[in-house]
Amino acid sequence: MAGPRRRFVWELDWNLLRTFMVIVQEKGLTAAGEKLSLKQPTISNALRRLETHMDCRLIERNASHFSVTPAGQRLFSECVALFDIVSGLPQRMEQHPGDLTGHIDIALASHVVCPFFDDVLAAFHRAFPEVTLSMTVASSHEVAAAVANRDASLGVCLMEERHPKLEYDLLYREAFGYFCGPRHPLFGRSDLALSALRHEPYVSFKTDQMSGALWPVALLRQKEGFEGAVIGTSSHLEEVKRLIIAGFGFGPLPIHVVEDDVRAGRLWRLPPLDEAPMVDVHLVHDPSARRGRAEGLLLAELRQAIASHPLDERSYPGPGSERA
Repeated sequence: MAGPRRRFVWELDWNLLRTFMVIVQEKGLTAAGEKLSLKQPTISNALRRLETHMDCRLIERNASHFSVTPAGQRLFSECVALFDIVSGLPQRMEQHPGDLTGHIDIALASHVVCPFFDDVLAAFHRAFPEVTLSMTVASSHEVAAAVANRDASLGVCLMEERHPKLEYDLLYREAFGYFCGPRHPLFGRSDLALSALRHEPYVSFKTDQMSGALWPVALLRQKEGFEGAVIGTSSHLEEVKRLIIAGFGFGPLPIHVVEDDVRAGRLWRLPPLDEAPMVDVHLVHDPSARRGRAEGLLLAELRQAIASHPLDERSYPGPGSERA
C-alpha cells in the first residue's frame, strides 16, 4: 500500500463514515443528530473532518438547501457497502461459507420472464441451498413501494416514476407486439396494415400512457392514431391476456412471453411485425437499506451479472417478423 493511502486508512476515524451515511439517509444534519443522539455541532464537525480527509466537498447546504455532491454520492454508496460488510461479520464468523442461511423477499411485476434472471437465481441456490426466498407479484408501482418501505429486499419491475430513495439497474429489455384472440375479426389475417387497427376496441395495461412505464407502446398508439375504445385494463399481464383471448379487443403483450400462446392458436400477432416497441425492466433496490448477508450477496450477484453481460444478451425481441 502506498504511503499516502496507508496514512489515510490509519488516520481516518471510521465513525465519520457512519455519521456521513446517516446525514445522507436523513437528508440533513439536524435529523442525523437526532438519529444518532448527537448535537448538531458534533455532526457538523464530523462532516468537516471527513471532507478534510477526502479533500473534497461532500454536502452542499445552507439554511434552505441541502444536497449531496457527486463525490458525496459516490462516498455514500461505498459507506453503505462497508456497513453491509461490517453488519454481517458476526454471522460470517458463525458460519462456514457453504452454511449461509437467511430469507430474501423479492417483489416482481406480473409475469417476469427473463432466463438471465433465472440463471442468476439458479446459481445462487446451488451455492447457498439453505437460503429461502419468497416471491410476491404486484403492479410495478407496488413493487417499488415495497422496496422503498423495506417490505421487500429487492424488486423487478417497470419504472413508472423514479423513486428518489431507490436505485434502478436495467435487468432486461423486452419487445411488445399487438395481439388478438380467436374471437377477434382480425385473427389469422396476415395481410394487415397498422391502419386496420385504428378503430378496433383496445385492451391494455394501466401504464399504457405517455406518462407511464409502457410509454413506447403508448407512443406508437398515439403516432398511428388509434381511436378504438379502451374496453379493458389491468396491472397484471395474465388478465390483459385473458381479455384479449376472450375477444374484448386487441392489445399489447411481451412477444417472448406469449410465444406458446401463439403456437397453440390462442393469440395472433398483429402489425407492426418489425420495429416493435421495446420496454425496459429494472432491478430495484434501496441502497440505504440494512441487509442480511444472504440479501446482500444475491443483490451483489445480480448487479455483477448485469454489469458483465451486454444488454443484447439480456434482451428478448421475440420472433421479429416471423409468427411463432
